[in-house]
Amino acid sequence: MTATFTVTAEKTSTPGVRTNPTVRKLAALTLIAAVLVPLAAARWAGGTWPEALTVDVSGPLGRASDWIIDNRDSHPLFLHFLGHVSNAVVLSVRAVYLALLAVGWAGATGVAALIAWRVAGIRLALATATAFLACGLLGMWVPTLQTLALMVVAVAASVLVGLLLGLAAGLSDRMDRILRPVLDTMQVLPAFAYLLPVVLVFGIGVPAAVLATVVYAAPPMARLTALGLRGADREVLEAVESLGTTARQRLLTARIPLARKELLLGLNQTIMMALSMAVIASVIGAGGLGDRVYQALASVDVGAALAAGIPIVLLAVVLDRVTGAAGARLGQAPAPHARALWAGALTAAAAVAVAGRLADRLEWPDGWVVGIAEPVNRAVDWMTDHLYSGVPVVGGTADWAGRFTTWVLDPLRDGLQGLPWWSVLLIVAALAWVIGTWRTALTAVLAMAAIGVLGVWNPSLDTLSQVLAAVAVTLVIGFATGVAAARSDRVERLLRPVLDVFQTMPQFVYLIPVVALFGVGRAPAVAAAVVYALPAVVRITTQGLRQVDPAALEAARSLGATSGQQLRQVQIPLARRALLLAVNQGVVLVLAVVIIGGLVGGGALGYDVVFGLAQGDLATGLVAGAAIVCLGLMLDRVTQPTERRPRKGA
Repeated sequence: MTATFTVTAEKTSTPGVRTNPTVRKLAALTLIAAVLVPLAAARWAGGTWPEALTVDVSGPLGRASDWIIDNRDSHPLFLHFLGHVSNAVVLSVRAVYLALLAVGWAGATGVAALIAWRVAGIRLALATATAFLACGLLGMWVPTLQTLALMVVAVAASVLVGLLLGLAAGLSDRMDRILRPVLDTMQVLPAFAYLLPVVLVFGIGVPAAVLATVVYAAPPMARLTALGLRGADREVLEAVESLGTTARQRLLTARIPLARKELLLGLNQTIMMALSMAVIASVIGAGGLGDRVYQALASVDVGAALAAGIPIVLLAVVLDRVTGAAGARLGQAPAPHARALWAGALTAAAAVAVAGRLADRLEWPDGWVVGIAEPVNRAVDWMTDHLYSGVPVVGGTADWAGRFTTWVLDPLRDGLQGLPWWSVLLIVAALAWVIGTWRTALTAVLAMAAIGVLGVWNPSLDTLSQVLAAVAVTLVIGFATGVAAARSDRVERLLRPVLDVFQTMPQFVYLIPVVALFGVGRAPAVAAAVVYALPAVVRITTQGLRQVDPAALEAARSLGATSGQQLRQVQIPLARRALLLAVNQGVVLVLAVVIIGGLVGGGALGYDVVFGLAQGDLATGLVAGAAIVCLGLMLDRVTQPTERRPRKGA
């Protein structure tokens, strides 16, 4: 009975429409390779990218950098426009920060809790108050206020920019086509790459940090705004138009209200990305919690870094939950006496703030600070002494890092760099064409070729080796964990809070524990990337397997299929799209953190970006950043299948 089920499933899950094009593609690729490989081998015998096909852009970029530095204090563009932008940002951040200081720790906690109560319920209100109080207990009250002030201004600016771009893309097909590659580049380009031009224009400080955050956090708002406007119910729009309304009235009374959920989701994503970027921007003088994390990371003070990292995680979790709950409540009937409740909440918050001011309790009391840095550092020292090396049989974490580097990263890097450059392009073309279309393959090949043209072929292959190793580890652990969570409600409940914390934690924070356990080098960068990408892979895998049609599983069970057979022959084939999406997201997230791993000895393109920022070398930083964008584009095309138009009769 089981064998019958297997044969039937194979016949129904692999129709000829899917098989024949793949076979034809493989045959065509074999023919193309048979022609091109001998020609390429005769023309370019060496493995590395030829100098003749390289374009040196360091000269123009260096001249642009010099012009900005020479004219920053005298050119009308800086004096009459960019200077005013910088001053407006400074004044806005300072105003929010002074307002937070004025209401005191009790007032700020009360206001945050009451807002959370009104938009998300009593449980999240208590969680918000607990998070704010924990920031004070850890001795991070003032840095938390500095980060919140920066966040308020950066999120407001990001939402405004994102709304304007989203409106343009949502209302115009032409603008959508124009803005799509711009938004793609803004999201894929690593944060460190565009910190450098922002610093050149605005100098080190709050304006550069806020504007870099806007560049990073505005695209999700723009994309989701456009998605919401384009997905509005056409019948409703036609009904509104039949009433003789103008385009502006239709936008304000129909399109925007119908897109409320997408707009709030965009706000949620913008807040999370702004908080993550606010930490990264600490390297250019943003201050706040990010600066504390960065300084502690530079001195490998894990205790101090953790004391500053915990408030970041708490803020991220609270902001994510509150905005998510507000989105879930959209469309529900308002609570009775909602206005009275809002007025009472604001009155209570004002009373708490006034009471704190009258009692001269605006600053968090020093006696209420709980120092965790010293005990954490003692624990780290113990782990370093007992786990870092010399552990019987299994070896220490430093041994694992060394072996992983020697047995995995080095051979993978040397193998990629040893391949002829044209063979790498052929492999990329083959993978992209098999999983997509010829346009997908052409895009992937052009992206990979652009890396060679920029003159960073070998560093890019080094980065690619780290990404491939990290993705392999992530997928093995992520798929196994996702399968366990999909098959057990108890496992999923246990994993949920862990995944929540890991998914909301900013990228920077992941470097702290891996440096303590693994030291510096490429292996710690890979470890941080695995931890960062794992939650997304686990969640997508779990969701995809759980959404498989129960009727298919019931049919398999009735035919006597075992649990393992149901997984292999029903759930995995039917969840193929979700699993491929998990692979794609794992690649993108791994690439983001591998680049930041340049701060802890990851080398390759990440080091070039960090070096360019530290030395003010615009050419090095931007070329490495552009190479990372090309690498991300290539990996996206290779791992994400392209939808094909169904043929007639298929």
